[in-house]
Amino acid sequence: MKNIIYSLILMAFLVSCGGSQDKKAQLNKLKADRDKLNEQIIKLESTLDPAGKDSEKKAVNVNVAEVAESVFNHYIKVQGTVDGDQNIAVSPQMAGIVTAVYAKEGTTVRKGEVLAELDAQVMKQSVEEVKTQLDLANNIFEKQSALWDKKIGSEVQFLQAKTNKEALEHRLATVKEQLKMTKVLSPIAGTVENNPLRVGQMASPGVPTSTIRVINMSVAKITADISEAYATRIHDGNQVLVNFPDLNKDIETKLNFTSRFIDPTNRTFRVECKISSREVQLRANMIAYIKIKDYSNAKAFSLPVNYVQNDQNGKFIYIAKQNGNEWIAEKRIITTGKDYDGIVEILEGLKAGEKIISSGFQDLNSGQKVVF
Repeated sequence: MKNIIYSLILMAFLVSCGGSQDKKAQLNKLKADRDKLNEQIIKLESTLDPAGKDSEKKAVNVNVAEVAESVFNHYIKVQGTVDGDQNIAVSPQMAGIVTAVYAKEGTTVRKGEVLAELDAQVMKQSVEEVKTQLDLANNIFEKQSALWDKKIGSEVQFLQAKTNKEALEHRLATVKEQLKMTKVLSPIAGTVENNPLRVGQMASPGVPTSTIRVINMSVAKITADISEAYATRIHDGNQVLVNFPDLNKDIETKLNFTSRFIDPTNRTFRVECKISSREVQLRANMIAYIKIKDYSNAKAFSLPVNYVQNDQNGKFIYIAKQNGNEWIAEKRIITTGKDYDGIVEILEGLKAGEKIISSGFQDLNSGQKVVF
């Protein structure tokens, strides 16, 4: 007896000296063996009771859904902003004192319409001065030309008169263009959204206090920034669903522009789509959510993502399989693809017409009887 006790103590000591890694490996192996044994026990219990007699084990109530091909679409959802396709900041082309303001905020203007006017008195005087000089130059040129036709006078005199006349013609055209620059013209047809100009104010090119904003919202554009991770999946022409949360409105359109430039500060690129404002009343800088379709499978098996479970063997679902006059649960290992909005694409493991257990599968085991 003493020898036996000593032997047991020695064995316990040797076991206690074993490495922690061996214990973890042994534990994992035992758990895997336990899972296999549980499945075998359930199968046996479904046909035999402890006395060895046939037993009708109570079936589990479940709901099933038949597998069928469907269209699976994957979208990238980002927030964008609305702007007019034509949103122009108009400022005077030259510095000067404002003498007239014709367009107020909210005014609808045509292309080329005068929005405001600067003091043009000096330019008008310059035009009259050049005109007087040009009249004289024309008279001299005509006389010099007539003499030259009669071979009277020198060629140099004729050329000088011609050159002087042409130079004054060019100068008059230049001064007239400068005179036009005293008028602030609308480059587009649209609505004046902001006009800070006031009579008597000094206006200058490019200064914010001298800039009139004109917007044409007949065609609106929605722009958004997309992570460069999607650069290979987003192109011109991708289908887009635009949602305006403030208007509770959805519009379907396509991308008309994808930038080829990655912003180094946030690693994004810009995308743009256009819509007609006749479909919805839009305002510049309004928030819009755009969903860009970057993947589509017309013949996919799609399931709610909560049908899919995981274990050490991977992802699986339960299928209701007919066994004679009964239905039993079968554990089916599957391969999934993309998922979107709670729906996952099944790439392998399913066939059309099979019955997926859609509810009641939480406590199921493979081989267990089910009713539906």
